[in-house]
Amino acid sequence: HLLLFLLFVGPFNCFASYSRATELFYSLNEGLPAGVLIGSLARDLRLPTAGGQHPASLQPPLSFTLASHGLGGQYVQLDNRSGELHTSAVEIDREALCVESSGATVFGGSAAVSSSSPSPESCLLLLDVLVLPQEYFRLVKVKIAIRDVNDNAPRFPVPDIRLSVPENAPVNTRLAIEHPALDPDMGTNGVQTYRLRDNYGVFTLDVEENENGERTPYLIVMGALDRETQDEYVTVIIAEDGGTPPLVGSATLTIGISDINDNCPQFNDSQLNVTLYGNTSLGTHVATVHAVDMDLGSNAQITYSYSQKVPQPSRDLFHLNESTGAITLSTKVDGDTARLHRLIILGNGPGCIPAVITVLVTIVKVMMRPPEVVPRFIANEVEGVVYLKELEPINTPIAFFTIKDPDEKYKVSCYLDGDGPFRLSPYQPYNNEYLLETTKPLDFETQQLYEISVVAWNSEGFHVKKIIKVQVLDDNDNSPVFSEQLIELSIEENNVPNAFLTKLHATDADSGERGQVSYFLGPDAPSYFALDKTTGVLTVSTQLDREEKEKYRYTVKAVDSGFPPRESIATVTITVLDKNDNSPRFINKDFSFFVPENFPGFGEIGVISVTDADAGQNGWVALSVLNGSDIFVIDTGKGVLRAKVSLDREQQSSYVLWIEAVDGGDPALSSTAKITILLLDINDNPPLVLFPQSNMSYLLVLPSTLPGSPITEVYAVDKDTGMNAVIAYSIIGRRGPRPESFRIDPKTGNITLEEALMQNDYGLYRLLVKVSDHGYPEPLHSTVMVNLFVNDTVSNESYIESLLRKEPDISVEEKQPQISIEPTHKKMESASCMPTLVALSIISMGSIALVTGMGIYICLRKGKKHHRADENLEVQIPLNGRINLHMLEKKPVEISNI
Repeated sequence: HLLLFLLFVGPFNCFASYSRATELFYSLNEGLPAGVLIGSLARDLRLPTAGGQHPASLQPPLSFTLASHGLGGQYVQLDNRSGELHTSAVEIDREALCVESSGATVFGGSAAVSSSSPSPESCLLLLDVLVLPQEYFRLVKVKIAIRDVNDNAPRFPVPDIRLSVPENAPVNTRLAIEHPALDPDMGTNGVQTYRLRDNYGVFTLDVEENENGERTPYLIVMGALDRETQDEYVTVIIAEDGGTPPLVGSATLTIGISDINDNCPQFNDSQLNVTLYGNTSLGTHVATVHAVDMDLGSNAQITYSYSQKVPQPSRDLFHLNESTGAITLSTKVDGDTARLHRLIILGNGPGCIPAVITVLVTIVKVMMRPPEVVPRFIANEVEGVVYLKELEPINTPIAFFTIKDPDEKYKVSCYLDGDGPFRLSPYQPYNNEYLLETTKPLDFETQQLYEISVVAWNSEGFHVKKIIKVQVLDDNDNSPVFSEQLIELSIEENNVPNAFLTKLHATDADSGERGQVSYFLGPDAPSYFALDKTTGVLTVSTQLDREEKEKYRYTVKAVDSGFPPRESIATVTITVLDKNDNSPRFINKDFSFFVPENFPGFGEIGVISVTDADAGQNGWVALSVLNGSDIFVIDTGKGVLRAKVSLDREQQSSYVLWIEAVDGGDPALSSTAKITILLLDINDNPPLVLFPQSNMSYLLVLPSTLPGSPITEVYAVDKDTGMNAVIAYSIIGRRGPRPESFRIDPKTGNITLEEALMQNDYGLYRLLVKVSDHGYPEPLHSTVMVNLFVNDTVSNESYIESLLRKEPDISVEEKQPQISIEPTHKKMESASCMPTLVALSIISMGSIALVTGMGIYICLRKGKKHHRADENLEVQIPLNGRINLHMLEKKPVEISNI
């Protein structure tokens, strides 16, 4: 029984599983980018997720897969876990996918694109999605409706539309315009309206919509038309869709007005009067009548005929051409011929009342035959036209003429009638023979056609005229002529390649190929200029640089096509205009100037040379100091650098400035240069004694001091440099029991004991030491008093101080110390003379470099010599006299960092 139950129930379970199919419907706009969410299958199918009511560990993970990757699968991306549908990188184009074809569906596996109606749902993207695992298994039918967006403008299938309207079309006549505009978009995004850009006041448009929704424009005639007034109207038809914003398309609409037979033939005159001589030859042209019909084609065809009122003799005498209206003499005039003929001629048109003209022919009876003129042409002649080349020589023969009287009763003469360089003269020795020839060369450019007549008349006054036309043939006798012999051009530098310069123009008075002009560059033209042979357009193929070359001058040729060809030459000058494409340029990147200190304010330190390759205002350069402008100033025109104040080397030995050069272009260009100013030392500082610090200080010297022992030292410094800072020490005044007992080293300032001290040598020794530099042009010096107290002890300091306060009676003796030159801050540590020689060499080389600066300084110093005496920093010591020690004591002692 169980087996039977399973067999019975099994098929129904299978059916139930397959019946679990679901449909989901989504919609989205076409043209969306990748990653746009279409919908979530898990949410819309209400499937349990990890965040549901049951624990995540009890819920098997869901899986979503496309049953088959077909046409629709390439436009979507399905997340296998979440079931979210997104747009893919392949953009959906509704017009490409859903081409309306009577509800047809294009399938691609389990996905398809369906289009069944113009409704928004007509374009469907169909997907089959499988949901797993087995507990939630189902087949989901996903339908995605592609909504139309206005991404296509109306477009006419042809750019030019022609429409024919009869000129007698009544007002409100409607004419369908073939080739209406097409718009792949649907609904309101499709074509909605049409309009004309210019309706000329006689046309308008209407739109009719059929049952399928197709809109067809109709042209409506709003006014009277007349082909003879205007036979064509050209306008633009514009189609506009209903999108937001609306898109438009256009095409040219040409409305031709077709002709109807609404005009009849008309003669300009109502009557013609013609005189005919009785001896006129048969076939002679008498007259021509001409009627006009304003219509076209067959409606304008005109035939000519005699009226029934014209008698038969006149019809027989004069032949009328039905097509041309020409009347010719068809029978010979005799004595019985009537002297007056009234020819009534009708101009007949289709469906028209004939136009009427009357030709009155009067026949004059002639009793004699006219003279005869018989030409025999020498030059080339065709149908009465003689062809002569221009520049033919003078007296070129044209034709012989024989003049005679057919009755041989009358004397016949002849002459030439008409203007032109021609002459008719008797040709001897023959009678009645005349030669027609030229009197000067012919010129085609002056006149191409001459019409002359050879007139013969007899003694009875009867005239006969023979008309001759002379056509002058052109020859290549003219060279091309430029409109300007000197063509002056200009172009800005840094032009774009193949820049247009000008269009040359030359004319040639000759005709045909002989007057066709070609243009060529002369051999002196640079290769980067090009001249179009046919148009004469002159271009330059590369960029021009004014700084490289400012002027170009070369020749151009105009050559005609005659044989041999003729040419003319013109000169082209091109001026390259400047652009501000060059920055100012300093001659040196770094400038160095050596200036003596104490240089007067606003004196010229040096000249900064700067150039700018540009011209005019672009080449104007203004200089300015970027730093140190409170001390230095520069003359922007001449480039002269000056200091506003006097410079002191001891305060600052060098200056580094940055100078900026700015040109006058727009925008301006600039550059900078580094300026180094080195101050040369001037001997403007006397030595400064640092020890001893006072003229009132003293030192105890024990009597047991051995000869040669150092006692003390005088130490001084000089703020100057070089020779100006080399210090020498000397004792210029002495006072004491035996003052010669002490000596001073001229280089180091060390004071040593020369001789052993005796019992009589006890007491106070006062040494006046002169500290002098070796400056140029005048050395400067200071003095200091060195006090030495020779005794075993200092038992009474007040006594010693009282002695120091007394002015010593010291005789000053000037003796220059004999020392080697060496700066004081470097002590001689060795008896070797090699360091001394090296120092002397260095100082000598520095002295040479200072000569120029010293010379300037000497000149300035002479002018300030008296003033300087008051400001001298030296301590002036009288050579003969007493020394005021109190005055020396009041001098401040300066201590500085050596």
